[in-house]
Amino acid sequence: MVEQSGKAVENRPEEAGISYEDKKQKLCGIMDAWAAGDVAVAFSGGVDSSLLLKLAAEYGRQHGTRVYALTASTRLHPACDLLVAKAVAAETGAVHVVLELDELSEADIDRNPVDRCYRCKKYIFRSMLEAVKVYGIGTVLEGTNLDDTRVYRPGIRALRELGMESPLMKAGFTKADVRRMAAEQGISVAARPSTPCLATRFPYGTELTAGKLETVEQGEAFLRSLGLGNVRLRVHGDVARVEVDGADMAGLVERRDQVVTCLKKLGYSYVTLDLEGFRSGSMDQGI
Repeated sequence: MVEQSGKAVENRPEEAGISYEDKKQKLCGIMDAWAAGDVAVAFSGGVDSSLLLKLAAEYGRQHGTRVYALTASTRLHPACDLLVAKAVAAETGAVHVVLELDELSEADIDRNPVDRCYRCKKYIFRSMLEAVKVYGIGTVLEGTNLDDTRVYRPGIRALRELGMESPLMKAGFTKADVRRMAAEQGISVAARPSTPCLATRFPYGTELTAGKLETVEQGEAFLRSLGLGNVRLRVHGDVARVEVDGADMAGLVERRDQVVTCLKKLGYSYVTLDLEGFRSGSMDQGI
């Protein structure tokens, strides 16, 4: 037993030496059992939830049950995420349900509090649980994996409180395991970089507005258009701090005139390249 975020977490399969094939078999068993009845998956269009949805849909067809993909359409997620989610849901054949939600006004996160992720997840997943009641479904599967328990993820507390089910974590899947199996399953987003909510681009305590979120979204869309891999545009007042993979830094510097011109047009006074490179959760330093 080990401690994660103040909670005891038992039976870590990878720490017990369980192989990838064993974990895969366990995940398939879990999903087969859930798909024996109608089932709902919290579906962002990312690789984690896409793998769950693909498996749920496959086993659902075998059992003759219905599988619902629940996607939250919010201001905190880039518009391209919804387009990707619609495409992947169509690939699986699941019934796609899009919930229009407004975390800024409903989840009390307009000042970007340190527990923003907890408040946001609680609001979104509570909304999903309410939505699936009309289908006679009592819980929702979601895509937290084992690696998520090793970093600052206050939203995991909301999952526990609401009784959400996390098959990937129960099967001991790491992010690498998820991407490997997603590729084996031919899922189109298997290699897609993660796209966490846009609030992660701002320091905690910063006032969040629709305008600020839209500006960050536009800046990152431009940077991705340059063919970069992982990209984050972190905003510190009027300073835009760009994070990219180390291998992309030289190419970005070569096109610095384009980058500076675009980001200054968006309203940032200073444009910087973070020499430490892309790192997930860089705004969580000191938490």
